[in-house]
Amino acid sequence: MTECKTTYAICIIAENRKGVLHEITGIMADYDANITMLHMEEPGTTHDAGLAALYIEYEITHNQEVILDALHNSPVISEIHPHSSFKDIFGTRVIIIGGGAQVAQVAMGAVNEADRHNIRGERISVDTIPLVGEETLRCAVDAVSRLPRASILVLAGSLMGGTVSEAVVRVKKEGIPVIALNMAGTVPEYADLVVTDPIQAGVFAVMHVSSIAVFDITRIRGRQF
Repeated sequence: MTECKTTYAICIIAENRKGVLHEITGIMADYDANITMLHMEEPGTTHDAGLAALYIEYEITHNQEVILDALHNSPVISEIHPHSSFKDIFGTRVIIIGGGAQVAQVAMGAVNEADRHNIRGERISVDTIPLVGEETLRCAVDAVSRLPRASILVLAGSLMGGTVSEAVVRVKKEGIPVIALNMAGTVPEYADLVVTDPIQAGVFAVMHVSSIAVFDITRIRGRQF
C-alpha cells in the first residue's frame, strides 16, 4: 500500500557559506523528506549580511514538526518560516509566448477563463512574455519545460518556425502540450492544436489544465479551429 505524501514549504534564513546547503538537505534526508523544489536567493538579498534565504518544497508521509525541530537545532540556521506551497497558491501554470498584440489577446481569454475556474476553488495562473526573434523565442520555448508547474504552452504570433519548431518538439516530449495560433511558419505543423481566434486559444489552454473541465487536447490533437 502506497503511503500518502503531503507537500510542505518552508523558507530558511541560513548562513551564506560553503556546505550549508549540504547540511540542510542532509537533515531533511534523515527524516525521509523528498525535496521537490529548491530556490536560493542571491547573496545580499536578505536583511542581514552573511545570510541567504532558501525556499524549499518537500514531500513527507508524516507530520513536518520533527523536521522543523531538527532544522531549528542546526547552528547554521537562524530562522524558519513555514508557507503554503506554490502549487496550493498559484496552482498550474499556463505559459503564453509570442508577439505583444497576440499574447495580450490570448492572455485575455486565458485570464477570463481561469477566473471562472478559480472562483470555484481551482488554482490556475497565467504567465506571459512578449518576445521577438527566432533565437529568443527558441530559448524561451525550451525553458518552458524547466518552469515549475508549467502545464501547457500557447505560442501566439504571426510567424514562427525553424528552431522554434524544433523547440516545440522537445517541449512536447516533456509532456507539455502546445497550442499555436494559426500563423505563418512551421510551428502550427508541430503544435498539438491550432486555433485562429487568440481569445479562444487562451480559453482552450485553461480548459485543458482544469481539473473539472471536460476539454482534453489529446482527444482533438492535430485539429485546427
